[in-house]
Order: sequence, then C-alpha cells, then structure tokens
Amino acid sequence: MFDVVIIGAGVIGCATAYKLSKYNLKVCVLDKENDVAMGATRANSAIIHAGYDPEPDTLMARLNVDGCAQAKELAKKLSVPYKNVGSMVLAFSDEEAATVQKLYERGVKNGVPDITVLSAEEVFEREPNVSREVVCALWAPSAGIISPWEYAIAFAETANKNGTEFVFDFEVKDIKKEGDVWEISSCDKSVKAKYVINAAGVYSDKIHEMVAEANFEIIPSKGQYYLLDKIEGKKANCTLFQCPSKVGKGVLVSPTVHGNLIVGPDATTSDNRDKVNTTGQQLDFVRNTAGKSVSNINYRNSIRNFAGMRANSNIDDFIIQVAADNFIDLAGIKSPGLSAAPAIADEAIKILASIGAELTEKESYVDSREKVVFKELSAKEKAEVIKKNPLYGRIICRCETITEGEIVDAIHAPIGARTIDGVKRRCNAGMGRCQGGFCGPKVLEIISRELNISPLEVKKDKNGSNVLVSETKEEK
Repeated sequence: MFDVVIIGAGVIGCATAYKLSKYNLKVCVLDKENDVAMGATRANSAIIHAGYDPEPDTLMARLNVDGCAQAKELAKKLSVPYKNVGSMVLAFSDEEAATVQKLYERGVKNGVPDITVLSAEEVFEREPNVSREVVCALWAPSAGIISPWEYAIAFAETANKNGTEFVFDFEVKDIKKEGDVWEISSCDKSVKAKYVINAAGVYSDKIHEMVAEANFEIIPSKGQYYLLDKIEGKKANCTLFQCPSKVGKGVLVSPTVHGNLIVGPDATTSDNRDKVNTTGQQLDFVRNTAGKSVSNINYRNSIRNFAGMRANSNIDDFIIQVAADNFIDLAGIKSPGLSAAPAIADEAIKILASIGAELTEKESYVDSREKVVFKELSAKEKAEVIKKNPLYGRIICRCETITEGEIVDAIHAPIGARTIDGVKRRCNAGMGRCQGGFCGPKVLEIISRELNISPLEVKKDKNGSNVLVSETKEEK
C-alpha cells in the first residue's frame, strides 16, 4: 500500500517523484517499459525553452518560465549536463519580423528575463553560419540545452535513494477504487495507493479514461531528427529556431551538451503511439527546411537519425487537473514539457496538498547526486580516481572517452542500467561517431559480468531486443 502512485517514468513522472521524495510519503512509480525515460523524454530536441512562446496566463507560460529558472540549479545539483547557451528565433522577412516582435512582447508578459530583439548584424556577430537572409532575431539568453534522459534518470535515482520504489514492465490495464483506495493493475500484478498521479505521456488520455469521462484527447505527433558528429557542432553557438507555426516550434538547429549538432524536428500526426521509425521523405523535409537557417551543414556527418512522439492534445495548454477523487492528471505535456518538468512537479504537489495529502518533510533526505565524468577531470583528479578504482583507467568507449569504471557505476547506480542503451543513457558510452560499433560488445560483456547473467540475456534496449540469440560454438 502506497501513499502515492505515479504512472509514467518519463521526465514528468521522475521530476514529481524527486520533489515528493523529501516528504514522509510512501511513493511508487510505474512504467510499462524496462527503464526510465523510454518515451518522449529520450527523443526530443533537448532544449530548455526560455518561455516566450506560450500564450500569456496559461499553465504553459507560467510553468515554462519557472522550470527554465529551476533547470540550471537542478542540473548542477544532480550532475546533469546542461549549458546556458540561449536561443534565437530567426526572421527572414518583414512579416516574420512582426512575429518576432509579438514573441518579444509575449515573452515580456510571461516574465522571460533579458529578452531582446537583435538586428541582422548582431545576429551574424553571434552566429556567423546563419543565413544572410536573416533580417532580425529574438534573443532569449535564459534558454539552455540539457541531456533530457540524464535529467530524468537523475531525478529517479535521487528519489530512489529517498525510498521511492520503481516498478518496470508494469503496463496499466485497469484502475478501480474501493473505498479510499485506488488499485492499479497490470496483467499479473497490482499496487494500491490513496493518491494516483497520471504522467503517462502519449497514453495519459487512456489512463484518464480508466477513472473518468473523457475530457481531452491525445493526438500523437511524431518528430524526426538528425544528430550530427561533433565536427558539425560549432555550426550553431545557440539554439536557432525559425518562426513558429500551429504545428510547433519548427525545425531547429542547435548544439547539444555533448558537442554534437541536432537538426529537427518535423511534425506529422501519427495513428500509432509507439511507432517512432524515420522516413527518407520527412528527413529530407527536415534537412531542406533547416537549410533556411544554416545552409552549410554537411549531412554526410550525420551519425544517427531518430524520432520521438509528442503528447499533443486537443487542449492548447498543459492538462493539470483533478480527474477523479484523489486522482491527478499531468497530461498533454508537449513542448515545453521538458523545460517545465520541475515546475509541473511543484504544481502536482500543490494539488496533492489541496486535496488532503499530508506533506511533512523528512528530517533528512538526499536532494543531490554526484557522478564521475572521467574526461572532465584534471590529470591529477584522473590519477586519484584510477588509484581508488583501476577500472577508471580502462577506456571502453573511445569516441566519448568513457571508462569501464563509469559503465560499472551506471550498472550499480540506484535504478541501474540493465541494457546496452541503458548504459548509454547514463554515461554516454556508445553515443559517439561509431554509435557503439566498437564499444557495444564490450559493454555487453560488462553487463553480463556485473549482473551475473548470460550474455544471451543482455538486451540492447526494450524487452525483446536481445543482442545474442544463441551460442554458435562451445569452448574446449
């Protein structure tokens, strides 16, 4: 029996678990996948938006600006890669210049700090690779870039240290209430709680409809991306947006926290909430559209294409509501959901308090996380950590300079990695130019050794993605 069950271990569910973990509550997070951050959290633009885009006086506007302000401090506290690079919205015509002016005025109303409009000359001085067709740009210095899956993992690990339980491979099939207790069931197990928080992403409407009449609909929207090698990483110094449209913030060009360049996304409505394949046609659209902003990107240096699924809805705002007695929806969390995540968590806690949850802080709790990032250490610090643990002296991922010590740390962390991609999301092994071509087999061996399981049991990512399927010969 739990005080609070959170359905969904994306960044919203994990941020909520993190914020709740400082209270004397028994909390459990459920997810249908085998790890945290397996949905939209691991496949997005990785932008901490400043907050000029949402309409004033909406939840999006308020929580975006608040979440953006929290992100810098939280990233430092939780050892999450983050850079405060700022963002620009580029205008290529007088009509788009008028849109930029409207966004500026909206940003001022929303409380975005230090927002301003730059002349073309000021844009070129900051961004020498931008098209000479630019006439002006909106500059938002508070915007940033982050590692979104590491953000969620850090929230989850810290919450787990404070006693929050995580249950994976738990696909919610039924929710019912008996007296004051909710029972959430999957095919083979169930949990009970007094309060439930629905943070199920693209399935949040389906979860809502298990307890209440439908009052919103999720309309999944797929976005496809290019991730380019670090040789292209300096083509943009900040996040470069084009003027937004009804379907989203448009195709962006941005550096990443790890030094790569990301380009995308497009926006296409999908009738399959789990199908995140890429297509040549839409990737061509992304490339051609991005060329309006930066024309000298060499797409032959692309190291990966990927797609993510947005939880767009028929409501033009975040859906944060009490759906039924002691049941809270955190739904329709599309962009800027990543930016707003910690503020959305705060909002959920306010609602819990308003409906009767007893929120008394623990006498002591963990609110930070330390993590060894070997390549960022000084020569002296490297020597010291190798002396303590020789595994830090063995490089496994050459592209990203990730050591065996970091991989072992990722496996044995709270909510540790159990798959090759789980290791990648936690310490970046396999995220470089060869995309795990060199280090993947070595990571598999380390997982097998550290978890004491057969190599045949090691998965690349989701259930069913076993890398090895049978032995081909016996040792003599």
